[in-house]
Amino acid sequence: MASRRDFLGTVSLAATGLALAPLAACSDESPPAAAATAPAETSFSGTLLKRTIPATGESIPVIGMGTSGSFEVGTDAASRAPLREVLKRFVDAGARVIDTAPTYSSAEDVLGDLVAEAKLRERLFLATKLSGVSGRDEGLAQFEASLRRLRTDRIDLLQVHNLGDTRTQLALARELKQQGKVRLVGLTHYREQAQAQLAQDMRALKPDFVQINYSPVSRAAERTVFPLARELGIAVMINRAFEDGRLFSQVKGKPLPPWASEVGADSWAQLFLKFALSEAAVTVVIPATSKPKNQTDNLKAGVGPVLDAKQREALVAAIG
Repeated sequence: MASRRDFLGTVSLAATGLALAPLAACSDESPPAAAATAPAETSFSGTLLKRTIPATGESIPVIGMGTSGSFEVGTDAASRAPLREVLKRFVDAGARVIDTAPTYSSAEDVLGDLVAEAKLRERLFLATKLSGVSGRDEGLAQFEASLRRLRTDRIDLLQVHNLGDTRTQLALARELKQQGKVRLVGLTHYREQAQAQLAQDMRALKPDFVQINYSPVSRAAERTVFPLARELGIAVMINRAFEDGRLFSQVKGKPLPPWASEVGADSWAQLFLKFALSEAAVTVVIPATSKPKNQTDNLKAGVGPVLDAKQREALVAAIG
């Protein structure tokens, strides 16, 4: 689970029918901070809100980070330098959860290199996936490759991506959990159309986590996934909180609503993230960025109050 690329690039993707949406399903990026209504860059301050993972009782910061698109770069210094700063700002703010996948081209390699270089592994909650594989042997081979690429001996959260070969791969994830190579297991999807099947699998398989899309314009989870997650004690990770950047085109040129300051928000990105976090069942949201300035902006959404019911509806109306 979509990266917050340059604004014009995002609009171009939307105009072509989002052909790349499945590859960018776990993260979003807002327009550059120089865009209209965006604040000047300021340093992060404050303490990130934390929420509890029901399966373990541990608390994690509510702002995480995706790597789809943003960390899919080469080995050259020019492409990795901003990501090094993105990662530094993330960890310095106290954030921990980073989501990736073996099918995000070079993302696992880049993330693994940067984490190892900065000696940050013990400070992070790493999530990756069993993605596009069929059968136990394929899944195991992919997992072992992920460990090598991420330069680690364990994964905090191993997820079955897009409900692919769900029962076999989740059984493998649980086997790896018993071996101490994985701490938590989960299921993911990036489209609302899959949430009915996801709900069935949540009841039948009871994963520790689910990862789904959710935003002011994609709210089906409020009727199905969120109530079930609360009932069963399943943590929820949110992807596509910015709708692959499309939300920014819908508020282009609009000033922030006057009540934004009441929740400590000074950008549309923060309001969209706070919208997701105002759903009590949500544990963490994972916007991605390759821009340090946008990382700071994202992190600020995890400080201060979330939206109340009236503010949520006002935000939906502002987008519409």
